[in-house]
Amino acid sequence: MASDQPFSKIVTDENLMETAQHGSRNYPFAFYYEDLSLFDFNCVEWHWHMELEFVYMESGTMTFWIGEKQFVLSQGDGLFINSKILHRFYSSDGAVIPNFLCMPSFIAVQDSLIYNKYILPVISSSLEFQIFKREVKWQAKALELIKQIIAVQEDKAFCELATSSLVQKLWLEIYENSDMNNEKDKVNAAVSFQARLQIMMQYIHENYTHDISLDDIACYAGISKSTVLNLFRKYLHITPIHYLIHYRLKEAALLLVKTEKKIATISDETGFHNVDYFCRLFKKHYCLTPTQYRKKKALF
Repeated sequence: MASDQPFSKIVTDENLMETAQHGSRNYPFAFYYEDLSLFDFNCVEWHWHMELEFVYMESGTMTFWIGEKQFVLSQGDGLFINSKILHRFYSSDGAVIPNFLCMPSFIAVQDSLIYNKYILPVISSSLEFQIFKREVKWQAKALELIKQIIAVQEDKAFCELATSSLVQKLWLEIYENSDMNNEKDKVNAAVSFQARLQIMMQYIHENYTHDISLDDIACYAGISKSTVLNLFRKYLHITPIHYLIHYRLKEAALLLVKTEKKIATISDETGFHNVDYFCRLFKKHYCLTPTQYRKKKALF
C-alpha cells in the first residue's frame, strides 16, 4: 500500500535504474497501491527497472513519458511497460494507480521453452509499452485481467497461485496482440541513445549545485553538443540547460519544505548564486514565491 507520508520518491543508481527490489528471489512479484499526490510534486521521476510493469488508472488522469513519447491516461485505462524502458509519471490531480511489477521469469522459468518462445521475443523486441483502452476488445480483456490480479492480492489463501495464473493469461493477450517489430538495429540504437541520456541526466543530478555548461555535459557523455541537444529534445522535450534549471528548482522546493534554511542559503546550495534570479525563476515555475510556497506546504 502507498505510504501515508508525503514526498515519496523513486531511488535510482547512477544509471537511473531503480534500486528497490520488487518481490523476492523465489516470488519476483510485487503489488503497490499508490497515489501520485504522495510523491514529490505528484511525480515519479525518470527511472527504469528489469521488471515488467502494469498500471491501472483507478482514478484521476496521469501523463506518462516513455522515451521520446508522451501520453495521457484517464480513469479506467491501463498500461504495460516493458523491461529496461526509461519512463516517468506525473499527475496534477493525484491519480490513484494500483500497479504491479514482476520479473519476466515470474511468468516462466528462464531458458525454458515457454520463456524462449513467448517471453524473450517480447522483452527483446522494439515494444516499449502498450496502452490498454476499454474500447478495444482485446485490451478490454487485458484490463479485466489486470483488475482481477489487483483484486486477488487481498486473497491470503490462494494469492500467489491465482496471481501466477492470471499474469500468464495477461501475458498471452499481450503476446498475441501487440506489435513486436524486431528491427535489431533500430532497437539497439534506441537502447544506446537511452543509455547516453541516462548518463547525462545522472551527471546533472550529481552536479546541479555547481556551474554546469552544455560543454560539460557533452564532454562527460563523450558526444557532441548538438547530439546532447537532440537527445534531450527528442526524449525529454526540453533542453539540457532547462532540465538542469528545473531540477535545481525541484531540489530547492524540497529544501523549503523539509528544512528551515534561509532563502538565500537554499538558492546558493541549489546552484543559483543570485537570490533575486532564483526567486524570479521559482515564482515563474511554481506561481508562488519561495516564502509563499513554504507557508503553503506548512499547512498540510
